[in-house]
Amino acid sequence: MSTPPLIVAIDGPSGVGKSTAARRLARRLGVPFLDTGAMYRAIGLKVLESGADPHDRDKAVAIAGEADVRLGRREDGSFEVLLDGEPVEPRIRTPEVGEATSAISAYPEVRQRMVRLQREAAGRFGAVLEGRDIGTRVFPETPYKFFLDARSDVRFQRRFEELAAAGRPVPFDQVVDEISRRDRRDSTRTDSPLTRDDSYTFIDSSDLSVDEVFERMAREIEG
Repeated sequence: MSTPPLIVAIDGPSGVGKSTAARRLARRLGVPFLDTGAMYRAIGLKVLESGADPHDRDKAVAIAGEADVRLGRREDGSFEVLLDGEPVEPRIRTPEVGEATSAISAYPEVRQRMVRLQREAAGRFGAVLEGRDIGTRVFPETPYKFFLDARSDVRFQRRFEELAAAGRPVPFDQVVDEISRRDRRDSTRTDSPLTRDDSYTFIDSSDLSVDEVFERMAREIEG
């Protein structure tokens, strides 16, 4: 009898350190890392490049349905998001794409397609997936579910520093506004809102280093 693939779900809002901890955890466990947010950002990029308004649901959903979004594999084994056969990094990391993504990710038709791709890939190879609805919608059955959160002021500062380090500095007030609006949309959308239940291990990363968050999750999984 074959062993089912190892699935780890890491959910939470922006600026809590999900991606960094998830990448390290995937290397430790020997399974691919999957940034599900990059998949939605690829759709957001496609909508913008098509000249459509991300808030025009009908047009955005139509473009999303036709977009060639796939998951490839990098040399290190992690999943890579491809749009029209090409890698999307770093084009998807701009504030404009982030804003478009916040709008289109609320549409159930878009989420259904992305969830299907995520289940197909991780169900075959296993994965550490980070996002906002992994443990509630994509893989609710996995026993390894973590919800990361942090105080708002910490999250704002982390995002501000992250953008500056990536060579895309923006005013701090813009970061605050962007994250606050994303939080409202994520928590109030009708399809797969950002939420958690008692099946999650909750980690407040406000005063923890990436090493501490990573080790806490690793100990939980490895026993």
